[in-house]
Amino acid sequence: MLGKLARQHDPNVLVGFDHADDAGVYRIGPDSALVQTVDFFTPMVDDAYTFGQIAATNALSDVYAMGGQPRTSLALVCFPEKADLAILERILAGGLSKMIEAGCSVIGGHSVRDEEMKFGYSVTGLIDPARVLTNGGAKPGDRLVFTKALGTGVISTAIKKKAAKQSWIEAAIASMTTLNKKAAEVIAGHAGVVTGDSPVRVGRRLRRGQVEQPSAANDPFAVHAMTDVTGFGLIGHAREIALASNVSLRLRANRIPLLEGALQCVRAGHIPGGLKANREFAECMVGYEDGIREEVKTILFDPQTAGGLLISVASEDAVELMRALTSAGVPAVEIGEVLPATKPLIVVVAG
Repeated sequence: MLGKLARQHDPNVLVGFDHADDAGVYRIGPDSALVQTVDFFTPMVDDAYTFGQIAATNALSDVYAMGGQPRTSLALVCFPEKADLAILERILAGGLSKMIEAGCSVIGGHSVRDEEMKFGYSVTGLIDPARVLTNGGAKPGDRLVFTKALGTGVISTAIKKKAAKQSWIEAAIASMTTLNKKAAEVIAGHAGVVTGDSPVRVGRRLRRGQVEQPSAANDPFAVHAMTDVTGFGLIGHAREIALASNVSLRLRANRIPLLEGALQCVRAGHIPGGLKANREFAECMVGYEDGIREEVKTILFDPQTAGGLLISVASEDAVELMRALTSAGVPAVEIGEVLPATKPLIVVVAG
């Protein structure tokens, strides 16, 4: 709908809604820009404190996906008039715990009466305009690295149906409450992680789709594009990278990490509406190698809450990047590669 509105022309808008990216970026000075995003949703778990944590983790993720550092946030609350305010207090406390972990100050918010409970945040971060990581810029030959497992959507649906095992719930909650902060810091070179004798750094983003070629002596990571995998599922967000970068992608199904219970939920029919919508929208651009199981095809469209980062990195840096992420406690897996633009846009092979 935004695309139908009149365009504004502001040279300080570095990334706007027309880019279909994770967050907007607005230049406020030669070496500083704002990263802005907003996200809120209905509960997917029973515990109020945990719901607040998940909502905060999810809202913060888009800033990390752009390479930014979250600084301030505003709470967004929809709450039933007759509901127990102690529940809302627990939701807010859970969200605050993750904002504190992120180093992001909650400075206010807004609430409305609504029979359906909803909660989330508007988050503002800071970034060097020369270091913005968009979903464009992936290059043929790049490797695709992913930092979390899939399955939060189908497991959340099973939770609502009282059909999820406790171990599945615990694994999903652990994923949904894990910030992408450590991964973003490693990628941006802010984590103090060392590989070999050299500190990890990334090439400076000059403009959309271009990265300065780093010197071999510094041995930095050439990260060309990045996004977080959330509501559109792995295929949906991979599609955005492919279209924005004018490339195609090959995903290796056997390498894609899955949460415990994810495939069991698919087989049992615990399919969220968002998964069905994602598949109807994007599967026309996907080709499958013979032998890919139906439940594996399905999980690739599962809408994630607070999902992992999907990173397009130069092939020569992929192993070192995964080593650095793993050293920082981030589970990183190479799940595919970038190809020259062709049809289908995305091909899924076994391994």
